[in-house]
Amino acid sequence: MRAEASTDTRTGTGIGTRTGPGTGPGTGPGTGPGTGPGTEARTGTSAGTRTGTSAGTRAEVGAEAGAEKGGPITLVCLPFAGAGASFFHPWAAQAGSGLKIVPIQLPGREWRLIDEPYRDVAEAVEGLLPDIARVLDEAGRVALFGHSMGAVLAYELAHRLAGRAELVHLVVSGSPGPHAGRTARATDLPEEDFLRRVEEFAGYRHEALANPEMRELILPTLRADVEMHENYAPSTDRPLPVPITALRGTADDLVSAEQTEEWGKATSREFALVEVAGGHMFLADDIPALLGLFESVLS
Repeated sequence: MRAEASTDTRTGTGIGTRTGPGTGPGTGPGTGPGTGPGTEARTGTSAGTRTGTSAGTRAEVGAEAGAEKGGPITLVCLPFAGAGASFFHPWAAQAGSGLKIVPIQLPGREWRLIDEPYRDVAEAVEGLLPDIARVLDEAGRVALFGHSMGAVLAYELAHRLAGRAELVHLVVSGSPGPHAGRTARATDLPEEDFLRRVEEFAGYRHEALANPEMRELILPTLRADVEMHENYAPSTDRPLPVPITALRGTADDLVSAEQTEEWGKATSREFALVEVAGGHMFLADDIPALLGLFESVLS
């Protein structure tokens, strides 16, 4: 299978989003970092797949996580740098009966704006773990999903939850394998140099960063997220005993197919690389097609 979606995408840092007509920007005075880039998307269909085998925060749980045993699969979603849980709200609204979306809200953004953001993945995992464990308690089957920074958070959480029968899959996107490390860095650069470097990484600078008041709200969390991601080192070399599916946009010039395939070394179970038409932020392009892909992967 191969996806045929054509996209016109401006990839972003995860600050403010327009995911479709009528959703509006993700940031505003006093709201803090939003969720993603502005995107214009046309239709998509399926995805190219290569398969193989190889050796203190809060979840927006509510009704989404109340799946009964044997019911719909629950997809717990970890955000990319600068993003908030609201990025995933259109997913939750459009998900079919076989999939429930549970976004995770990290501190330092949106309704948790006043909370200190995490700067270390291990610290973030400790803070996230209790609420995600509660999701597993309430749901029948659970998969974790993360994009870019969210991918390494999801991976580390999966290791902590791997003994739970409810955890059935890890889905990652926009990320090289967890042991790859990052060479180009933005952490500790002066403000303008930092923003230029992040813009190079993402290919887009959100207009809110041109507003001094908005920049004052956004920048600390964005810096913390970038620092956490760039300083990440895996907590273990042990393969994860959970199947992994790695998603990649075919036009992603930040993460290659070869880098994405490195996720196959991180599991002792099944592994699949799925390529979807689009760039690094393909996940903002065609939500119905992406949700259908999730249901297919997790069924």
